[in-house]
Amino acid sequence: MPHPRVLILGGTGEARRLAGALAVEAPQTHVTTSLAGRVANPAAPAAGDVRVGGFGGPDALAAWLVEHRIDVLVDATHPFAATISEHAARAAAISGTPLFALRRPGWPVDPRDRRHPARSLADAAARLPVLGGTRVFLTTGRQGLAAFAGPELDGSHFLVRTVEPPEPPLPRSTRILLDRGPYTVEGETALLLEHRVDVLVTKDSGGPATAAKLTAARELGLPVVVVERPPTPEGVPEVPDVRAALARLGLSPAAADTCP
Repeated sequence: MPHPRVLILGGTGEARRLAGALAVEAPQTHVTTSLAGRVANPAAPAAGDVRVGGFGGPDALAAWLVEHRIDVLVDATHPFAATISEHAARAAAISGTPLFALRRPGWPVDPRDRRHPARSLADAAARLPVLGGTRVFLTTGRQGLAAFAGPELDGSHFLVRTVEPPEPPLPRSTRILLDRGPYTVEGETALLLEHRVDVLVTKDSGGPATAAKLTAARELGLPVVVVERPPTPEGVPEVPDVRAALARLGLSPAAADTCP
């Protein structure tokens, strides 16, 4: 494979670093990063080609892989982008394209955490009355907030932080904070105290960019409801970081250290 062609399903920091590392370690590789286009100003990789927008389902993605002679498909999407991951797995099977997933690990549990796992957003919402929290810091993204809009939570006040304006319906009492990480422990602590937050709800996205809120909640003794991530599609190999992704591509993992 003298000039391999790699398609990275991106939108994450890991996807950007992998594209950059491939440019350093294997400049003969033709790399294309695909972004879903759901964010107005996505952080695009500095290396390789970029395409924006969906493919139109697994069959269309499979056709694109064949048309562009893709040798390896890397699913480096967000850990909660389950639909895209399922489409990638089906497209890879249809087209016969090798596929692996690049997934950063979930956040480790500290013994001091007051962590409450939830199977879904609806499950997380159902846990709030039991925990007794009425001032909720909600950092689960802009989609799916209808799970918290039921009448049983009308007495709660939600601080919702997202990158883009959230999609309705929203909880009755909601304050929107548009912001993008990375965040600091000092900043998150100040935010929790300013808004008198008594429970944090988040997804187990993993990674350092948004982990500071967990440390802040731990130090303040706040309960944290953590929505568990969906599993990687069955049969799809998974690697935890860019170094492992490079090794799986048969390249030196050292290039990962040169890409921020």
